[in-house]
Amino acid sequence: MSADIDLSSEAALAIVGASADAVILVDEAGNIVYVNDRAVELFGYQRDELLGEKVEVLVPDKLRELHRHERGDYHGQPHSRPLVSGLSLQALRKDGREFDAEIALTPVASGDKTYVCSIVRDLGAVETSEAYFQNLLESAPDAMIIIDHSGRIVISNGQAERLFGYSRQELFGMQVEQLIPQRHRTGHEQHRRDFEASPSVRPMGNGLELAGLRSDGSEFPVEISLSPVRSVDGQLVSSVIRDVTERKQMESELISARQSAERANKANTAFLAAASHDLRQPVQALSLINGALRRTVKNPVAQEMVLSQQQSLDAMTNLLNSLLDISRLDSGTIEPQIEEFPIKRLVDRLSAEFARQAGQKNLLFEAGGCGAFVRSDPNLLSEIIQNFVSNAIRYTQQGDVKLTCEECGDELWINVSDSGIGIEADQIENIFKEFHQIKSAGTNKEGFGLGLAIVRRLADLLGHEVKVTSTPGSGSCFSVCVPLARSPREQDDTAPAPVHVTNRADASGFIILIEDDTAVATAWELLLEAEGYNVAIAASAPEANAVVNHMDRVPDLIISDYHLLDGSTGVQAISAIRERYDTTIPAFIVSGDTSKIIDDARALHNCIVLSKPVNTDQLLQMATVAVESGEVPVE
Repeated sequence: MSADIDLSSEAALAIVGASADAVILVDEAGNIVYVNDRAVELFGYQRDELLGEKVEVLVPDKLRELHRHERGDYHGQPHSRPLVSGLSLQALRKDGREFDAEIALTPVASGDKTYVCSIVRDLGAVETSEAYFQNLLESAPDAMIIIDHSGRIVISNGQAERLFGYSRQELFGMQVEQLIPQRHRTGHEQHRRDFEASPSVRPMGNGLELAGLRSDGSEFPVEISLSPVRSVDGQLVSSVIRDVTERKQMESELISARQSAERANKANTAFLAAASHDLRQPVQALSLINGALRRTVKNPVAQEMVLSQQQSLDAMTNLLNSLLDISRLDSGTIEPQIEEFPIKRLVDRLSAEFARQAGQKNLLFEAGGCGAFVRSDPNLLSEIIQNFVSNAIRYTQQGDVKLTCEECGDELWINVSDSGIGIEADQIENIFKEFHQIKSAGTNKEGFGLGLAIVRRLADLLGHEVKVTSTPGSGSCFSVCVPLARSPREQDDTAPAPVHVTNRADASGFIILIEDDTAVATAWELLLEAEGYNVAIAASAPEANAVVNHMDRVPDLIISDYHLLDGSTGVQAISAIRERYDTTIPAFIVSGDTSKIIDDARALHNCIVLSKPVNTDQLLQMATVAVESGEVPVE
């Protein structure tokens, strides 16, 4: 199927011209009608020398007749052919040198004519680590600026240019205060001097109201994370800047909806539920790019920037997940799956993460006395306990956090106690409201005040009682009451043991990636190739089928989005590929959709459904297991 474009479109030509790959447009007679700057550079011709020439001028002599024949066949049945890892072709430069290339073909309709757009990539080009890092930096969705000790900009990326409206040449050497409204500049200079005197990482989401100033004089709200960076030129400061206009508007709408009539509240939650996929997509791209960065960059300055970006990503992911959880709970789309299970199974699964969180603050975490069987939804009950422990760790500066269980009649009380700051009696009910946080000197300011609001909704949904006791200055105890199972079953000793693997630098295998969002697909490719995998990309089920027709080996793993470009689904794409090879290839389906319509994905054999944004470390561990064993790991 050909794409319909207007060849005279300045916007289309500008996009093509900016491509990092060589782009060549050929008419039905095989004449070259357009080349971008990268094509001119790659083949060594002047632009005028190529325009009007047969495309075979770029093919070695021994292959030209074959190429003319294949071109005729292609025009008879035009179709998209994506860049495919391992498909090596020969190309010819003006000076007579041949090189290996990957070539993607796309039919392009304009009026009553059909052209072929070729994207050519030199397989022999070897990037330096610095160039590769720069490529990843430019792929980041956030603006990034680094300033020196005098407050002058020394490094910026393309997103910074687009965000503030200045060219990179204009930004270089500019005093950073020029990007701030006039009324804030004096105060900002003092903040900068204070930061220089006592540098520390400042993540996004710390509650500061900040604004940026574009070149046209317009202002916009921003969140900024800061990270001190040491270099041979002295102390630098790395800033990650995000335009939060839409998020601020969303927060305002959420708060307004909470205070307004029920009809407005339902409309707001319905909007969030419908927008779940689109909200998760940019977070997914950022998560994947960050994972690729952590596996490739070695430069200390780059590592500092990656750490700063990861902290920003964690804050954004937590807020997004919390908002969507609130939305789903308020809209009634979550249905508990009640079962009988040993509470120890849940506690053991979470204890390692709890101990790690506590250890980061030099706190002791203890769990014991949890041997009973209960009736509940294990996933929703797990979320309640996770919120209890996370809050306990956040508001405890020294001492310990304990998780204990106490049987009382036909009920089990699960208690999380801490030696933290405690809560005043008149504030206990307020802590379960949205965006409410306890304010106390010295406490961690991370979080958004949504965890306990989610706990209250989950407890109401499950019919579990929640209780809080606290002594200011001495600590608190959060408890949830769960019904005991009437006839406890023995634990299933035949259950498969969890697979423990570590990230490896020498991962190998062939993965088919099916993703219709170009930015997300690029981020996936960067992450997987950085880990050592060969990757072939498609945007739909039919395109994936076309890709495998060019393959001479069975894929080791399929990773697919659920909703694809042409209305097809990841289930259809995976099923078609499996049928083509007559084998149940392990598969991951990644989706931001939380509705019931993806239940068919959960029913697919040898397949795991992962929610966006994925944890890149966990995903790569699972990919290792799937590629080596041919079976997806037990979650």
